[in-house]
Amino acid sequence: MRIAITGARGRVGTVVTAEGLARGHDIVAIDVSPPDPVPHDRRRDIVADTTDYAALLASLAGCDALIHLAAIPHPLTDPDHVVHNRNVVSSYNALRGAIEVGITRLCQASSVNAIGLSFSRAPRFDYFPIDEAHPPYIEDPYALSKWICELQADSLVRRYDAIRIASLRLHLVTPSREAAQPSLAQNPAARARELFGYVRGDSVADACLKSLTAAFTGHEIFNIVAPDTVLDEPTLDVARRLYPGVEIRKPLPGTASFFDSSRAARLLGWVHSRG
Repeated sequence: MRIAITGARGRVGTVVTAEGLARGHDIVAIDVSPPDPVPHDRRRDIVADTTDYAALLASLAGCDALIHLAAIPHPLTDPDHVVHNRNVVSSYNALRGAIEVGITRLCQASSVNAIGLSFSRAPRFDYFPIDEAHPPYIEDPYALSKWICELQADSLVRRYDAIRIASLRLHLVTPSREAAQPSLAQNPAARARELFGYVRGDSVADACLKSLTAAFTGHEIFNIVAPDTVLDEPTLDVARRLYPGVEIRKPLPGTASFFDSSRAARLLGWVHSRG
């Protein structure tokens, strides 16, 4: 399969690109940053901005699938309007451009922040564990942009019957659970807002690639989060201490995640990496 990956030279994109090559795919690596100085006979490096529709359309030509990862990853260093506008335009351009060149299998990086979370003043949770049906309570421009990218996917699959789109709600992407733990000490309030979650980069790559061949129709949203937290404290104790009024809908044994990723297991065959 020839797979176009936007944001291919970013922190997540490099992992997804490497795994795609390892599985025998041809990769069209699209990014605004300079090409990888180490060539690969099955990777074509393209410099293009996802907000430039014409350039993106040319980059996608001849591809069989798209993984859209290009985005501003948080609202902390850019003005609100830049975060929102760039992410929303990039996601629409990528999805619509892929459809225009005949691609029918698409994956895009959404975020657990699509419900409002890490960058909210005081995030609101209706129940634990959080599944894909949890209502959005969005405040910040990054969360809003991720929610809108999912709405864009909804609109496109209604318009084009053959299209299959997976929106992956990623959490803090890290090489390992241990690598995510220092951020807990650095900013405990922020980690509490985001419910102490994480996901390994190799597991993100696996989810992206599995989503391109999985047997679902239309647009599906998937939580892609590790099955545990970065804490050693039991999750149920944390929930009662920090969020005492939130309904517990399913058991939270041990250090189980506050997020329910069972839909990804069921529809994608996805299992988070161990180690």
